[in-house]
Amino acid sequence: MYDILIKNPIIIDGAKNSKYKADVAIYKGRIEKIERDINPSKATKVIDAEGLYLTPGFIDLNNHSDTYLTLFTMPGLESLLRQGITTILGGNCGSSLAPLISADALKTIQKWTDTTQINLNWLTFEEFINVLSKIKLGVNFASLVGHSTLRRGLLGDEYREIKPRELKVMVDMLNTAMKQGAFGLSTGLVYSHAKIATTKEIIELAKTVKSFDGLYTTHVRGEAEELIPAIEETILIARKTGVNTEISHLKAMGENHWPNMKKAIDLIEAEKKVNINFDTYPYTITGSVLYILLPDWVAEGGKEQLLKRLKDPEIKAKVIKEMQEKKAYEYDKVIVAMSPISKSFIGRKITEIAKAQETSIEEAIINMLLISQARINVFIDTLSEENVKMGLSNSLSFVASDSAGYDIGYSKVKNDLVHPRCFGAFPRFLRKYIEDEHMISWEDAIYKITGGPAKKLGLKDRGLVKRNYWADLVLINSEKIKDKATFENPYQFPEGIEYVLVNGEIAVENNLPTGKRTGKILKRI
Repeated sequence: MYDILIKNPIIIDGAKNSKYKADVAIYKGRIEKIERDINPSKATKVIDAEGLYLTPGFIDLNNHSDTYLTLFTMPGLESLLRQGITTILGGNCGSSLAPLISADALKTIQKWTDTTQINLNWLTFEEFINVLSKIKLGVNFASLVGHSTLRRGLLGDEYREIKPRELKVMVDMLNTAMKQGAFGLSTGLVYSHAKIATTKEIIELAKTVKSFDGLYTTHVRGEAEELIPAIEETILIARKTGVNTEISHLKAMGENHWPNMKKAIDLIEAEKKVNINFDTYPYTITGSVLYILLPDWVAEGGKEQLLKRLKDPEIKAKVIKEMQEKKAYEYDKVIVAMSPISKSFIGRKITEIAKAQETSIEEAIINMLLISQARINVFIDTLSEENVKMGLSNSLSFVASDSAGYDIGYSKVKNDLVHPRCFGAFPRFLRKYIEDEHMISWEDAIYKITGGPAKKLGLKDRGLVKRNYWADLVLINSEKIKDKATFENPYQFPEGIEYVLVNGEIAVENNLPTGKRTGKILKRI
């Protein structure tokens, strides 16, 4: 007897093959048979999927449920699961939850979350995944090692170049974590403590990743005027090491820099001898930290140094003057999303807050950073729709959410605004850009969120509708598929994701969660 039989779906298998119709039988968590007219009496449960697309479960290569700690506080990760996501990759943008050489390593995630929310009872990567394996997760979880986590854990708040013996320690730690199941290394070179890291330092670490055939992902050094040099650096690292490379959330921020998007993609496409891809998300509004609006030098040395500088009247005046002269951002397009201080800020533009405080916009930003200990997140409407389409449609791109998993209850507790991509990134991609605008075919679109990411990450038995593969599957109503999450009200689940199966168990049925949490901790093999 089969455990589950899916009858009459239209299969999009994740490998860019043509759509076809067949039944899919599942036994002990895996796909046992794919053929026409399988006898329903041979299955314990039968799902009538007439008119629905059957695809592999979506694989999110750029997820932050670990560093936002929702992996622990909301382990069902319902906002991801109900999008059709069945596997997430954590440890992105330079920050991971392991290995921890010291308590300072956790400072890499304090810009996103309150680290006191959970009790961290591990040091090594192996101990970390052992702890996670005891938690019932809604989706499968894999992790990279964060470069900043290694660096910050070793140097603490020191802001300087790494010494040879220290680099050796970092290489040894990465080597051990890779042996214990990490999938690779990530960098967040845009952030304060990582900015000082040299290309040579990253190359040495990337060599270790290459020796394991792992993945190197990077949040590049800059995404505005710095974008092209940052892409060139990434390409150089890939050339020097041969490492499998992924550029995280590729984008060109600010209207003056929008032409850099095509230049960046042209550079990536020109590299025929190295394995470079990039991911992107289907929104023109980004989510970031408020201190990104400051000149780069203000954040050098980390949060403590940033706050110390802003408290100094002379330095504060210099910062305000430089911000006013540079005018790098359109402040009327910056909205407060998360704030540990006054909830009255949430949902309001920076310009409105400054007007209410009867002060300049720049001074209002600094005041908010000081009061909040630099822990305010914002939405910035700074990307081009044309560039979003260029990124999503390119043959080298994957689609990723750059989000964390939440449940509806979070909004009642925190009253914060999360980015709507946490609830709707993948349905938005399929609705707006595929079903409505026909930007690319369904077959190519599904590859970008299933088979492609699986191959990039090195997953051998996920990402395709194929015999003996794990039954991570999604049934989609292409007529109803729609994201409902908005920036004003992000806590809304999408429509059209009728069923989601994780490791052969039904986690979403008729667009509603079943409560089953059958996600696995994945280790690099």
